[in-house]
Amino acid sequence: MILRTPDAFCTLMVSDSDIHVVFVLLWINARVSSFGTISMVYTNILLAAQHADASLRKNAEEEIQRLQENNLADFLFSLSIELAQEGKPPASRKLAGILLKNSLDAKDAVRKAQLIEQWVGMDINVKSGIKGALLGTLGSSVPEARQTASQVIAKVAAIEIPRKEWPDLIASLLSNMTQQTSTAPLKQATLEALGYVCEEVSPQDIAQDEVNSVLTAVVQGMTLSDHGAEVRLAATRALYNALDFAHSNFENEMERNYIMKVVCETAISKETEIRQAAYECLVSISSTYYVVLEPYMQTLFELTAKAVKEDEEPVALQAIEFWSSICDEEIELQDYAGSDSGDSAPPHSQFIKKALSSLVPMLLETLLKQEEDQDQDDEIWNLSMAGGTCLGLVARTVGDDIVSLVMPFVEANIMKPDWRSREAATYAFGSILEGPSVEKLSPLVNAGLEFLLNAMKDKNSHVKDTTAWTLSRIFEVLHTPGNGFSVVSPANLPRVLGVLLEGINDAPNVAEKVCGAIYFLAQGYEDLGSSSSHLSPYLPNMIAALLTTADRIDSGDLRLRTSAYETLNEVVRCANVSDSQIIAQLLPVIMSKLNQTLELQILSSDDRVKQGDLQALLCGVLQVIIQKLSASDDTRSIILMAADQMMILFLKVFACRSSTVHEEAMLAIGALAYATGADFEKYMPDFYKYLEMGLQNFEEYQVCSISVGVVGDICRALDEKVLSYCDGIMSHLLKDLSNGMLHRSVKPPIFSCFGDIALAIGVHFEKYLPYAMPMMQGASEVCAQMDPEDEEMMDYGNQLRRGIFEAYSGILQGFKNSKADLMLPFAAHLLQFIEVVFADKQRDESVSKAAVAVMGDLADTLGPNMKILFKDRNFYVEFLNECLVSDDDQLKETATWTQVMIGRLLVS
Repeated sequence: MILRTPDAFCTLMVSDSDIHVVFVLLWINARVSSFGTISMVYTNILLAAQHADASLRKNAEEEIQRLQENNLADFLFSLSIELAQEGKPPASRKLAGILLKNSLDAKDAVRKAQLIEQWVGMDINVKSGIKGALLGTLGSSVPEARQTASQVIAKVAAIEIPRKEWPDLIASLLSNMTQQTSTAPLKQATLEALGYVCEEVSPQDIAQDEVNSVLTAVVQGMTLSDHGAEVRLAATRALYNALDFAHSNFENEMERNYIMKVVCETAISKETEIRQAAYECLVSISSTYYVVLEPYMQTLFELTAKAVKEDEEPVALQAIEFWSSICDEEIELQDYAGSDSGDSAPPHSQFIKKALSSLVPMLLETLLKQEEDQDQDDEIWNLSMAGGTCLGLVARTVGDDIVSLVMPFVEANIMKPDWRSREAATYAFGSILEGPSVEKLSPLVNAGLEFLLNAMKDKNSHVKDTTAWTLSRIFEVLHTPGNGFSVVSPANLPRVLGVLLEGINDAPNVAEKVCGAIYFLAQGYEDLGSSSSHLSPYLPNMIAALLTTADRIDSGDLRLRTSAYETLNEVVRCANVSDSQIIAQLLPVIMSKLNQTLELQILSSDDRVKQGDLQALLCGVLQVIIQKLSASDDTRSIILMAADQMMILFLKVFACRSSTVHEEAMLAIGALAYATGADFEKYMPDFYKYLEMGLQNFEEYQVCSISVGVVGDICRALDEKVLSYCDGIMSHLLKDLSNGMLHRSVKPPIFSCFGDIALAIGVHFEKYLPYAMPMMQGASEVCAQMDPEDEEMMDYGNQLRRGIFEAYSGILQGFKNSKADLMLPFAAHLLQFIEVVFADKQRDESVSKAAVAVMGDLADTLGPNMKILFKDRNFYVEFLNECLVSDDDQLKETATWTQVMIGRLLVS
């Protein structure tokens, strides 16, 4: 039966025996009956929060915050009633729903956990009332209210379904799809809710019989002829979100055939949006269910080919994306097959290779569908770009086989008078440079390089833009003189650089691509070592051209300036040691430019942002110059002479309080600390307050992370001279570890930093042991509890474990010559942690290296005291043997040292 509140605030489908729901509804009625004036107050506040008058908005936002803080349960219930009432303005209803949703979920993991805890602890009657109101709103006549309610239902489901606290949700939603009295808007909103729920909830939290029922309802929503376009679109989008739940259904051939039939039929619907949604489903299916696609590929090729050639662009883009997704899967399978994994490789159906002769011509045709302004806007994504991207993936998938299919197109179009043909030919050539072998490509590139250099003077800007991009791709992939091959030789280098340094003066979009070409040209010489001098004669002109480009005022945004400075950094980084005087001449130029930014007139927040962006770029250049010149004893004196002036500039830059600048200036100061060594002590009194600010910057966590790294740089530079600052630094680091609001990525570097501090101050680290060791042990226990199926969490776990091991190593080495016994109480726990890490076969080699190193430090520092522990835990033998056969020379070297340390201990 259908039970309703008198004011139709809530509609629930329940069985006659469901007494609990009856009581909930009676409770809601009691609440609503006394709602009256309060309801109008909420409506007015919600409307005022969207008012054009800023002061009204501010007052309303403050009142909303007050209501939320005073009584969260009443606040959320009131919002749900506002959302559910048909007589309320659509604007207030929509905002009520948004506030409800934001009270249940947040992007920040810590904040999200707090919101979940608040909801879980709320009175069950309040929660039931809210859920009832939300379900009732799905039948609203106002589209915004329906859609918002469906989103909020999913947020509640994300909290409650894993806890088995909303067991009848799916059944309640599905009943909306089967009741004869259900309206089309109710079915549409219900399907949206089902889709959102599938997006929010993990597949293991929904029983298979419910999954089957959801898929049945969704597929029927896509197919029934009496359903309007809105319902069918909602059903198709719901299927997209439900596909992750359909693994057992796709294993059943009959069910799989039916789902594929419905999706393929939906892909030729009359409505563009529905066709696009169907192709989005096919893209998802291609990656999730690649192994079962073989019987359908002929049909899928025919569908996608027709869509690419004839359909609206949004549909055609998804059709191309289907093939890009297939490429991604096959590239991953090839990488897996080429790895050393002992597991058997999943089946590789070679769909791309089988379709190659038809697929490549289809993609090549899309390259001719450019837009006039596509080079000017980063946001543009069209058929030409999608086709070129897919062509590049096909090249990576099939390698040499693509060349003979693409080159006739290139040769046929490269000389045509129509700019679209010339640009498409160049784009096709640049797109296939990664994948085919050097042997296959080198004759073509050697033959075509001069043509491309000449094309940099083409009359059309699009052609020049793509030509410059293709040159950068050539230099990135086929310019590796250190490996014995390069399309650039001493003979043609003057010609290449001449064209590039002329092209950098072209339109901003072309100049940006030329910067990329110079970047990879310089990078190619890096592996030749510091004695290489190929670029030396051209270095002054290259630097001058890049500085001029960075100062151009005809570019509408920062892209060209950023590209010019990043290229300048790479040119400096890869320069020959004999070019140090040229680099030294650049130093005062960049310092002068940075000083000029401090004198800029700041009249608006936009001016402040532009100043900060430029300062960040210039600090980045200074960092590279410092690193380059301090790498040699012959040139370190240049940095030492300029250090005082640089430090003054950096401190002035800090006063600008921009997080971006703060990051880059911190990195530059870290490089300066390394360069100046113990002399950096004189800067600490003025710099320390900014270091503290960085360590306390929880909101801009990248700044905090970089500041932690700079602490390590300073410790290595000052050694014991850092001692007077350590109380403050350790206090901030320990607070950071305890701060639930700080991004987790900062925490592994903090543990590493403990090791740096201990190495610097030695036995003086003793007073921090009672605080640091529990943190390290607690973090090691967190590592042991991580879900191995969660790839992102396991990546974090590897970083955390490495940081913990580095902390232990630093502390052990710091105590080696005195008070080593202080670490004895922690030795057994550490060895046990190493054993747990050894058992994890997903660990990084960097983790293995850190774990093996700390085992050696245990043996080396604690000596005979470790003898019994190592005898009791002989896992280390297998661990070391594994590392000794590694391809990583550093890991083998570390394992060999540790083996010697433990061996010496055991025979003592």
